[in-house]
Amino acid sequence: MKRLGILSAAALGLMMSASVAFADDITISVVGPMTGQLATIGDQFKQGAQAAADAINASGGVNGAKIKLDIEDDQCDPKQAVSVANRVVANGVKFVDGHACSGSSIPASAVYAESGTLMMSPASSNPVLTDAAAKSGWPTIMRLYTRDDAQGAFIGPWIAKKYAGKNVVVLHDKSAYGQGVADVVKATMNAGGLKEVDYEGINAGEKDYSALVTKLKSLKADVVYFGGYHPEAGLILRQAAEQNVKFQLIMPDSIATPEFWQVAGPAGEGTMFVFPSDPQAKPEAKDAVAKIKAGGFTPEGFTLFSYAVIQAVAEGVKRAGTDDPGKVAEALKNGKPISTVVGDVIFDEKGDLKNASYDINQWHDGKYAPIKP
Repeated sequence: MKRLGILSAAALGLMMSASVAFADDITISVVGPMTGQLATIGDQFKQGAQAAADAINASGGVNGAKIKLDIEDDQCDPKQAVSVANRVVANGVKFVDGHACSGSSIPASAVYAESGTLMMSPASSNPVLTDAAAKSGWPTIMRLYTRDDAQGAFIGPWIAKKYAGKNVVVLHDKSAYGQGVADVVKATMNAGGLKEVDYEGINAGEKDYSALVTKLKSLKADVVYFGGYHPEAGLILRQAAEQNVKFQLIMPDSIATPEFWQVAGPAGEGTMFVFPSDPQAKPEAKDAVAKIKAGGFTPEGFTLFSYAVIQAVAEGVKRAGTDDPGKVAEALKNGKPISTVVGDVIFDEKGDLKNASYDINQWHDGKYAPIKP
């Protein structure tokens, strides 16, 4: 009987030690615009997430479990995003790498919060996403990316100083992302002593912006800050060039994609944009960048942020010793740095990144690179 008791205790110990391992795969839904005008962003999400999953699985997975990806398309449409979120939840998926556009992430976040799903966006920058989640007591809504108010506070004062006395126009595409960042740039630029000569929203998706270009010409615009995406930015520049209208275009992070140049062509020369300090240049990203490039893809834009989301979820599961999303979120917010391809990251109590840094990039001959401010 004594020997049986010892064996039972040993068996119990083995069972307890095995409790931190998982018999099933850990499924993560990668949600973004996989089709449509912004499909290049969705492709960046997929490429980054898959590269991260492959690397983690090759090294033994997460507590013995493999990461499995579920790719979902929301087309950066709010209604579609909610529909996708409901499907993800109904399928029992506990983790989401997404969404991309703030206008999609914000309504989808309510669905995930209600079910306790951990959503971590690698691209949505509107402050409302995490501010509203914190106010509502939703601990599983996070982002591994920067906020518009931080980005705007970086570039707005710079515009005010560099272009003092110039005619500056502030435009936006009326989206949660575009208008959100434009509003912050406008406010911080004004606080820096520079008042815009015009502020207005445009209709995204149009093919003819010649009337806007004519107005910019009449305003003698020296600088245009546009909160929006690459399809509209490229068209505006191309149509401005056709009218021989020249101005300095400054954008947020949305044009970190080769498709901007495909739309704008040579008219895109000199366009500036703000982006988090080049993740591809970080030593932590060296191996990942090499492997992704070897597969024929350049990890621009949000690729490495999507990669980092997968890494963060995996680390959170390891720390928590469970795949319970609430406990994983809690483990990720404990103040201990998380090693990722974009560097060590720390989340605050809202689920936002601490201490974000930025570069001002400029397009030249079809490529972009950081410049000295």
